[in-house]
Amino acid sequence: MKLAVLGAGAVGSSVAELASQYGHTITALADSQSAVVDADGIDVDSALARKQAEGIVGDAEPEEALSASYDVLVEATPTTLGEAEPGFTHVTEALNRDKHVVLANKGPVAERYGEVREAEQDSEGTVLFEATVGGAMPVLSTIADFDADKITAVRGVLNGTANFILSRMAAEGLGYEHVLAEAQDLGVAETDPSFDVDGTDAALKCVILANVLSEGEECTLEDAVVEGIRDLPSSALDLANEDGKTIRLIGEVSDDGVRVGPRLIEENTALTVTGTRNIVQVETTHAGVLNISGRGAGGPETASAVFADIGRLPNQ
Repeated sequence: MKLAVLGAGAVGSSVAELASQYGHTITALADSQSAVVDADGIDVDSALARKQAEGIVGDAEPEEALSASYDVLVEATPTTLGEAEPGFTHVTEALNRDKHVVLANKGPVAERYGEVREAEQDSEGTVLFEATVGGAMPVLSTIADFDADKITAVRGVLNGTANFILSRMAAEGLGYEHVLAEAQDLGVAETDPSFDVDGTDAALKCVILANVLSEGEECTLEDAVVEGIRDLPSSALDLANEDGKTIRLIGEVSDDGVRVGPRLIEENTALTVTGTRNIVQVETTHAGVLNISGRGAGGPETASAVFADIGRLPNQ
């Protein structure tokens, strides 16, 4: 398959780097300022080397990647809220050309899900977005396999940064600010960690899950009840530990809606994953609770979900 990749961050770069190993050709790669386009396949190594040295991938305009020759558009630009631009426009323009779209960008399917599905209905292209929920973990494909109407609830630890902070606070008795600084030094947390520690990232993933589970009843971030971990004192984790419990940032999708916040849970259970690891529990009507655990972020990890989606596209 010919792939056009929009976004040259960790995920987009990994998709471009690994594409040949999955039997695909990159015909366009764009960052926010530039693009490199070649219908026969770009020189990925050169483009990424230039990105590292000069901050751009090529001499073309970013828009030229969107109009290039490709079978699948991989949308890996940063997630934005509200109007979800420019990701939403990228999706609709590709669908207008009857091209497939694989999303790593959460925005379009968290904030404008109904419009994305409408555009898909009018196109010969298909939209898939496994990589938007749980990185490498096959959460959406598992739900599809079991059928959404046989899923009663989904909950889990859906943000590695917040989980790293909470598990370190619990294990070492350290305060939030101390562990946050440690996480930033290790590259686990961003310089501005708001998206992760305020619960926004986990909430977006839960909103996407809610949209998949409730076709026809669209959910956005505004519909979610979200609480982060900034104000959680280390004493709360100490008290939980004394009672054989701990605290994790849990996202949940159920008949009661979408909720994200710190929750008291029993130690040594499936939800008490440590470090940056994620876990999702899928409650099914007939198969009980399914636990899906793994790396919820990272360039190669998320790229693997992108390639899994590409493999599921019709007309292979």
